[in-house]
Amino acid sequence: PALCFLTGTCDLMERDNHTWVSEFTFQGFSSFREHQIILFVMFLALYVFTLAGNVVIVTIISVDRHLHTPMYFFLSMLSASETAYTLVIIPKMLCNLLGLSRPISLAGCATQMFFFLTLAINNCFLLTAMGYDRYVAICNPLRYTVLMNKTACIQLVGGACSIGLIVATTQVLAVFRLPFCATKVAHFFCDIRPVMKLSCVDTTANEILTVIISVLLILVPMGLVFISYVLIISTILKIPSAQGRKKAFATCASHLTVVVVHYGCASIAYLKPKSENSRDQDQLISVTYTVITPLLNPVVYTLRNKEVKEALLRATGRKLS
Repeated sequence: PALCFLTGTCDLMERDNHTWVSEFTFQGFSSFREHQIILFVMFLALYVFTLAGNVVIVTIISVDRHLHTPMYFFLSMLSASETAYTLVIIPKMLCNLLGLSRPISLAGCATQMFFFLTLAINNCFLLTAMGYDRYVAICNPLRYTVLMNKTACIQLVGGACSIGLIVATTQVLAVFRLPFCATKVAHFFCDIRPVMKLSCVDTTANEILTVIISVLLILVPMGLVFISYVLIISTILKIPSAQGRKKAFATCASHLTVVVVHYGCASIAYLKPKSENSRDQDQLISVTYTVITPLLNPVVYTLRNKEVKEALLRATGRKLS
């Protein structure tokens, strides 16, 4: 197969005299077997709401000229990325909950892992770009249009996507060069650590690589956002009017809420010691960042954002007219 040739797995299998595993099955939520239907209905409802909400955000930003600003450009890119992110994982998970799951091929598992990592990393750096946008808007308002021009915004989005592609390619090639002896993934999608546990050989080198990449890709963007908000808050506190301070804080509240939850979940999932949580607890954390976190965009940016709500009212009013 093409993936086998690409990663060199076939040669490694023959050399180490291991059986070639061609497909995996997901263990899924086997500990909650009696609640599978309830979980299916709950996750399906959240998934539909997430898809609908993110599609509405992307649509309303593209059609309403009042939202054609760098901040909402980044928000539309984040919503589009979150939509693709959920499409990679949740449909397969819902099939598993209904008992309709089929084995996933080695190439299919590698593909799912590749797109999951690419989009997850892309989301991290898009949030960082949004933090930089808020920093420039509040701390350097006179230079905002110069620093956050169309070219700069496209470059920031392109950089976020490029980092995701490079790191995902590196991780997937490293994982799928391993020989696999087991086929049951103790998870509901092809995440890095559950797949590596199926290997026949020592995966210490891969685990070290995963930890290093996780630390860099979580702590670096999170640190940049933290520095941005330290500078933002120090600038806001210098504003003499209470109304001005309130308005400045309001422009950052939605983004800060998403950042705290997003990086918080990612830190717990990938920076915690391996033995700290059981498999069920790991799955609960994974559900948080694969199902709940993508829901934050439509909830936070529509319920808490005055400009988006006004744009929705304008679009609804035009349609009714």
